[in-house]
Amino acid sequence: MLLKVGSTGEDVKKLQTKLGLTADGAFGPNTEKKVKEWQATNGLTADGIVGAGTWGKMFPLVIPESPFKLQNLVGHIPNDVIAQIPDTAIKFNITNTLRLTHFLAQCAHESGNWRYRTELASGAAYEGRRDLGNTQPGDGVKFKGRGYIQLTGRANYKSFSDFVGVDCVANPELVATTYPMMSAAFFFNSNKLWTICDRGATDDIITLVTRRVNGGTNGLADRLKHFKEYYPLLA
Repeated sequence: MLLKVGSTGEDVKKLQTKLGLTADGAFGPNTEKKVKEWQATNGLTADGIVGAGTWGKMFPLVIPESPFKLQNLVGHIPNDVIAQIPDTAIKFNITNTLRLTHFLAQCAHESGNWRYRTELASGAAYEGRRDLGNTQPGDGVKFKGRGYIQLTGRANYKSFSDFVGVDCVANPELVATTYPMMSAAFFFNSNKLWTICDRGATDDIITLVTRRVNGGTNGLADRLKHFKEYYPLLA
């Protein structure tokens, strides 16, 4: 975690909301000024840079009860990601360490090591994609990829909305801001990935999961790296 002038994204928005600023997701001079003020008030070095210490004090981690050793993930996965795991695990039948580790490893890669919850491209390339349910003008941009494993297309947003009981078709940003992990678990569930995860922790199994997620082996080395980092922490 390192946010400073020039940083962008969902974490910057969360930071700005905490500081009472307009959450535009762009870390500029005004955000830096407010960070310095907050740091000074809270006994931290007022350098205007949000590292692990400042972030941890702003957003202290409270881990709900869980059968997993989530405390071991602190420092390896952002605190706000860890906090989403217990509820997601219950809702999507993540019942063992293999399932959780495979899931987290794939999410880490797909989200640029937890940096991105919204596709960087505009989504215009999805316009008119009937295979994604994009049948109305503007659907491509409106339903571009969001979440740790990017949920894409009106049809997928509708299916996810039906599952969680919240209208993410009317408010697509919820997938990025409120349900980034649940939408990723929905993908795993819909694509019957859990039974593959159950087969083991070998490179071959990680590759099989990757093929189902990616359609190929793009980024396999990074996915393997994340799995091998997380598995000993959770086992």
